[in-house]
Amino acid sequence: MEPAVGKHSFLRNVLVRLLLFGVFIVIIRFAYVITITGESCNVGDFCFFSSPEAINVAVTGSSAGALAVRSSAEVTTPEHHASKDWINGVRFYSSVFQDFIAGGYLSPAAKSLCVDTPIGMEVFALKEIGVVDAVGISKKALKPLVKSGEGHQIPFGNNTFDFVFSGNGGLERSVKPSEFVSEIARTLKPEGFAAFHVKARDSYSFNSFVDLFKFCCKVVKFNDIQGFDDSLMPEIREIIVKKIGYRNIDSDSVTDLNRDKKCSVAGYKRESVKNAEPLIEEEPLKPWITLKKNVKNIKYLSSMVDISFKNRYVYVDVGARSYGSSIGSWFKKQYPKQNKTFDVYAIEADKTFHQEYVMKKGVTLLPYAAWVRNESLVFEINNDPGDKNKEKIGRGMGRIRSLESQGGDGGGGVEKIQGFDFADWLKNTVTMNDFVVMKMDVEGTEFDLIPRLFETGAICLVDEIFLECHYNRWQRCCPGERSPKYEKTYDQCLQLFNSLRQSGVLVHQWF
Repeated sequence: MEPAVGKHSFLRNVLVRLLLFGVFIVIIRFAYVITITGESCNVGDFCFFSSPEAINVAVTGSSAGALAVRSSAEVTTPEHHASKDWINGVRFYSSVFQDFIAGGYLSPAAKSLCVDTPIGMEVFALKEIGVVDAVGISKKALKPLVKSGEGHQIPFGNNTFDFVFSGNGGLERSVKPSEFVSEIARTLKPEGFAAFHVKARDSYSFNSFVDLFKFCCKVVKFNDIQGFDDSLMPEIREIIVKKIGYRNIDSDSVTDLNRDKKCSVAGYKRESVKNAEPLIEEEPLKPWITLKKNVKNIKYLSSMVDISFKNRYVYVDVGARSYGSSIGSWFKKQYPKQNKTFDVYAIEADKTFHQEYVMKKGVTLLPYAAWVRNESLVFEINNDPGDKNKEKIGRGMGRIRSLESQGGDGGGGVEKIQGFDFADWLKNTVTMNDFVVMKMDVEGTEFDLIPRLFETGAICLVDEIFLECHYNRWQRCCPGERSPKYEKTYDQCLQLFNSLRQSGVLVHQWF
């Protein structure tokens, strides 16, 4: 009997080892598929999970209806496809797409694309309601519903799709919104429709959205709906555009503006002026205190509206002086940027401050004086009487003047500098689709620059201005005496502020 027992033990050991080896192979394969490829697979790929196509989701009704999930007997259901979020999401998007079909924006035969759909929920919903020729793209592929691709670089040819959908605020979150829009317009067929779900619902953001599409499309419908996920997008603005043409995005509003010098500030920008802090009507006896305190009352545009649908974000500091004067001490630290990265331009003619900008990342220095044309200038080096901070803040600057008005290159208390046409530079640097914030502290030259901005139409490119107006104000050092540096009065400054606001430009009193 002993030999028989030994033979059975040997066979049992062999079978156990074979079984363990088989389990080991399965684990290795599973780890490879999930960890290395990072994609779903079908049964033929030797996966534990079935593909989403193996799931049958039945949706009834044009709005939220009953949803049942059934899996094939041969395979199991992916965990997230059986989750409450997945079910609610599919129900929600199925209802949305059925409404699009009812409205004539989508048809079962439409070749469709869903942009930025990580798990393919929107694609799955399209297929379930009968739009079978649908695909999604996301940074990471998830076969068979989602291919690798991004909104600003769609991996399909021109005029490929009849319908494009971008949900979950994809356009708002894009760091390249202009390219995102351009790619959708490129891949959308003429007369095709694109639908967007976004968070922003104020007039400024809506019109900024419309401006992004002016080169190709027109808005045909927008409405507000409730989202299915309160933590992500509880309230949604749904916007549908139709492709009516296509022109190179480089042929933008700046070219149009250079062709037609006149402009009118957009109505949606004018609305922000109504909500701005009131101007200080009465001349302050201690302006160095009153104006500084007034900064706390400023209602920043970016705290009142959503600025997501802008192509670039630009801050222009005209008369920047040292980096710490306003860029480092105020704009970088205090201005509400909505997590946007701004391109910063520092315009400063005084070479005393140029060296400190060399190592500042993200700041472009223009070592010239902002002026009404390109020409050589002089400015006076003259501090206010009693200025004890002369060494700390640098030299005081008087009114910029042309060489001709000085009868030569000056001498004594003046210095020769180069001026440039600021309005022309602005029109060639930013576009209507950019969000432009400007601070201007130019020692009285604002009375030349502001009219020039209106004359050329460049004022329409600016969203918000922080303006220090220079006048013959009362001096801190000498009670009862006004500054001899400037000829303008406080009333003239107030007129300048009022004229800007009446024209629809959001301007704040600066110090």
